[in-house]
Amino acid sequence: MIEDELRAAFARYEALTPSTGPVRAAIDRAVARRRRRRRRVRLAGTALAVAAVALVGFTVVAPRPPQPTPLATAAPSPPPATALNVLLLGLDQADASRADSIVLVHVPADRSRLYLVSIPRDLLVPMPGGGTDKLSATFALGAGSGDLAAGYRATRQAVTRLTGARVDAGAVLTYQATRTLTDAVGGVPVCLPAAVRSVHTDRRFPAGCQRLDGAQAVDLLRQRYGLRDAVLDRERNALRYAAGLLRQIHEQGITTDPVRLGRLVGQVGPALTTDTGDLSLPALLSVAVRAGTADPVALGLPVRYQEWTARGFEADPTLVDGFLAALRGDRLADWTAAHPAQVVSLR
Repeated sequence: MIEDELRAAFARYEALTPSTGPVRAAIDRAVARRRRRRRRVRLAGTALAVAAVALVGFTVVAPRPPQPTPLATAAPSPPPATALNVLLLGLDQADASRADSIVLVHVPADRSRLYLVSIPRDLLVPMPGGGTDKLSATFALGAGSGDLAAGYRATRQAVTRLTGARVDAGAVLTYQATRTLTDAVGGVPVCLPAAVRSVHTDRRFPAGCQRLDGAQAVDLLRQRYGLRDAVLDRERNALRYAAGLLRQIHEQGITTDPVRLGRLVGQVGPALTTDTGDLSLPALLSVAVRAGTADPVALGLPVRYQEWTARGFEADPTLVDGFLAALRGDRLADWTAAHPAQVVSLR
């Protein structure tokens, strides 16, 4: 009896029930939007790494801490709002607690080109606990037992204190990731002013231009013994590799080709972690595309060797103040034109 009454009640009100079609369609649309959103977030997270690579070639980054008070000799002035500085660190896979390559990429406000500034890892800098030590020691101090993000933050703070310039974003790349990235773009062209022999593999790199695969690139980037200026020459070769990688990425149109970008992200992305601070992904990609149309300018922070120290360098007092003022004021084009001897030959 009760069952019959229930059936009759459902029958009376069935005609008043709204169609489920629109509801189902709305649910399907919401699910599709959610899937697309998740896919965009995943792509953005890894594409930022590729964009950072496009800005130089070494790349792990961490959330930005409060900027410390600059310790440069001149009172720092903030760079123009549209100029950017990206700090890139290269780590030896055999000793991931040490930053072997430290490059500050300056992107001027006019996006005319990139300036790749190598900062020697053996540069003596003030340490948080007092005294001085090599810049590479700041990464080891921060990283502890292997926290690369903390190591990056410590090095960024040291670079900010040294230069007085704001660091807008950054990255860290191990040599294993360098090998993968180099092979993924089909090799990287590098032009050497003098022949280099590897003390690790006995591989010979002739003077002149050559295309390096991943294993060769890593081998070259590790060399310092037997080079005329030792660690400084190794850092110049790192700049040459970075410039070659930059040209390769832009000549292939990777940053503007979603298919190739996605493929490269899939190959290299797992080895990279990035944070762009206040920058958005479209903004970073736009910077990479615009500034990469011209050959980059590579140079080293002006330093001099101090024999009485623990085999380290100190900033060259005759040049460093003018250089840092040009960096902070977005005037590196004028400074390099006035100091051509400080520019590293890339071809």
